[in-house]
Amino acid sequence: MQQRASNQGMDNKSWTAREAYLLAMVTLFVGLIAGYLFHGSSTPSTTTAAAPQVGGMPPAAPDTLQSPEQLRVLVQPMLDAARANPSDPGPLVQIGNTYYDHKFYAEAITYYQKALALKPNDVNVRTDLGTALWYTGSAKEAVAEFEKSLKVDPNHAQTLFNMGVVKLNGLNDKKGAIAAWQHLLDANPNYPDRQKVQEMLQKAKGQG
Repeated sequence: MQQRASNQGMDNKSWTAREAYLLAMVTLFVGLIAGYLFHGSSTPSTTTAAAPQVGGMPPAAPDTLQSPEQLRVLVQPMLDAARANPSDPGPLVQIGNTYYDHKFYAEAITYYQKALALKPNDVNVRTDLGTALWYTGSAKEAVAEFEKSLKVDPNHAQTLFNMGVVKLNGLNDKKGAIAAWQHLLDANPNYPDRQKVQEMLQKAKGQG
């Protein structure tokens, strides 16, 4: 998953290659649409060769860290940092992001929840939690987390995009998806993937 926005003081509306990473191609109930969910939080990825080092560990190729044992070694410095400063959600977010990036979504959920217990209004981390829930097959729970995110920031682009994907593909809620994507475009006129969202909107509106 590509560079996330905000937890390290970045502007929520600034996007980099990491945020635009294509997480999944989603099959619709009627026809096909390319749906991808954005990752919201800000820890650099360990899956991108050019990414900065995380927790003193060198960047890794996407296929070199596959087992739980290898990941436990990777996150150990972050765990140590979390234990050293239990009031800081940052290391917990890093751990969650690392598991997320390697598709260990259940583990990512655990650490995102721990981080949110310390900083409940972090919309990026809550969006990541919802997205991880979606990837574990929990569409309703994912939407519930996105709704909490939008109560804090009603115009949060990543949340609105992901809400539309999950509502359409997880809940078969075409009207809800259209509403989320239209709100995204209306509230974020400079959204970098605007054309993509417009195409998705048109396809959704054209469904019976």
